[in-house]
Amino acid sequence: MAYVGVVGPSSADERELREAEALGRGLAQRGHVVVCGGLGGVMEAVSRGAAGVGGVVLGLLPGTDRADANPYVSVAVPTGLGELRNGLLVRSSDVVVSVGGSWGTLSEVALAVRTGVPVIGVAGWTLTTTDGQKVDDGPRAVTSAGAALALLDEWLPR
Repeated sequence: MAYVGVVGPSSADERELREAEALGRGLAQRGHVVVCGGLGGVMEAVSRGAAGVGGVVLGLLPGTDRADANPYVSVAVPTGLGELRNGLLVRSSDVVVSVGGSWGTLSEVALAVRTGVPVIGVAGWTLTTTDGQKVDDGPRAVTSAGAALALLDEWLPR
């Protein structure tokens, strides 16, 4: 069992929401714990997918009220840290899957890359250096939740 952090925008589009829900379902079916920010958008979609098949979802909330968690979170932890909780999410995850992109999502991807936590990006950021070179040691980009799950199956124990 692995703890898989799933990050993504709270204002997600329909594709991102579909991919996140499928990812959550697949992670839970494989026995992994989903770790997320516990709120809406991608966080709620991945939580819904995992909870729908009996999975465990750990929601690390930015505020101080457990009631702020989306209804699919199994364990809500109100950190009171605001966006600084992104560091807790990354550090508590064996791997991070980024679905879509927003500035908050990019900060989580950067923290993961910086601290050596493997990252898989689904339909999100393409990272380049200041001179336009693609970052080879950053996130591994895939095109769908299914491809992310296949890659995770290679990396993580069942």
